[in-house]
Amino acid sequence: MNFLNNLLEVVLNKPGALFSALLYATSPPTQGNTSLALPPQSVFVDTRAYAVYGENGTFRQSSEAELFNPTSSEPPFFQIFDTSFLDIIGKKPLIREIASNDTFNFAFEGPIYNEKTNEVFFTSSPNISVNLNNQIGKISLTDVEKALLVASKDSVINVPVTALDIPDNTVQMANGGTGPYKGSLVIVTVGRGPRPPSVVLVNPESPHNTTVLLDNFFGRQFNSLDDVKVHPSGKFFFTDTIYGSIGHIRPDPLIPSQVYRLDPDTREVRVVADGFETPNGIAFTEDGKTAYVSDTGALGEGLRLYPTRPSTIYVFDVDKKTHMFKNRRVFAYIDAGIPDGLQVDKKGNLYVGCGDGVQVWNDQGTLLGKIFVGRTVVNMVFAGDGRLVMVANSKVYIAKIAAKGLPVLFP
Repeated sequence: MNFLNNLLEVVLNKPGALFSALLYATSPPTQGNTSLALPPQSVFVDTRAYAVYGENGTFRQSSEAELFNPTSSEPPFFQIFDTSFLDIIGKKPLIREIASNDTFNFAFEGPIYNEKTNEVFFTSSPNISVNLNNQIGKISLTDVEKALLVASKDSVINVPVTALDIPDNTVQMANGGTGPYKGSLVIVTVGRGPRPPSVVLVNPESPHNTTVLLDNFFGRQFNSLDDVKVHPSGKFFFTDTIYGSIGHIRPDPLIPSQVYRLDPDTREVRVVADGFETPNGIAFTEDGKTAYVSDTGALGEGLRLYPTRPSTIYVFDVDKKTHMFKNRRVFAYIDAGIPDGLQVDKKGNLYVGCGDGVQVWNDQGTLLGKIFVGRTVVNMVFAGDGRLVMVANSKVYIAKIAAKGLPVLFP
């Protein structure tokens, strides 16, 4: 890192922050009395460097249009706030764009890694018309690895995306996903017009047959199902939002935005948490005792950001017998966009899809670092140990890091 250039950049853009600039420019990360070498594609940001901007400082006016990048580094890169992030990314981390289509948001949500075929599945952005369904696509990580072997150091690659040919109309505006669960992809749908949102099993292999597990709460339609995870108990937990309604592809909401539990065997469904503006991403720790839920109420009417509304992650204890979420407390507030998809790694760190990429927090709510791609990452999935695949609407990225994801419990 060129500290003199960073000093000049900070002084020019924040005239009242000379002391902070000097502090940042002369303070590489240390552990004890030893300076730590930074791995490739990474920068360190000392929290003391931006603690005070001063009355003449240039403050951010938007959490989405103006991202926090005090080193003015070119994305993608690893932004390190805490030296423990170095253990997560490892000594030779890499971020690379692996698929792209600037005319189509083909990789919007629901990434699922299928180890059997070494493929990642994802859903495209819901269409703005109720007359058009969206699609489930996939990429081969075998193709990705082959392309990376021959690609130059800084080049992007663009592997083919294959759309699944779903044979019937059971999957209406696919959104979140998880699994595999007993060989099937678990998909939750937004619904389309009068067609109800649902929880669906999809065969990842041809002929991609489907099974609808649930499409109502005691005869009442859900609003727009958003995300889903399988708990260690084998129960499904999913969130219900209002985005289908404000996106004009679903009727007005007729039920609160809540978190639900579904028993895939008995089909019994119950509410386990409420009190959100818009519950969105969901994740569990490996033992299933702790749940994380993001509230993205900041993304509201007109699909615009409202900065005084929630962009917050909450943490809950999960009751051992009933699976009700209890002891709600704030875990983190996100500085860039909204906290969308959530994943937990083997050591209990939380990965959050945000407006600048993926933010990584430890289980105490400390921001350790960011996988900074300079655009919104809606969701991500560990694709085997050391590979994190991130879906970002019209692009897909891979981060090769040291962290390991949680095992699939019901493959």
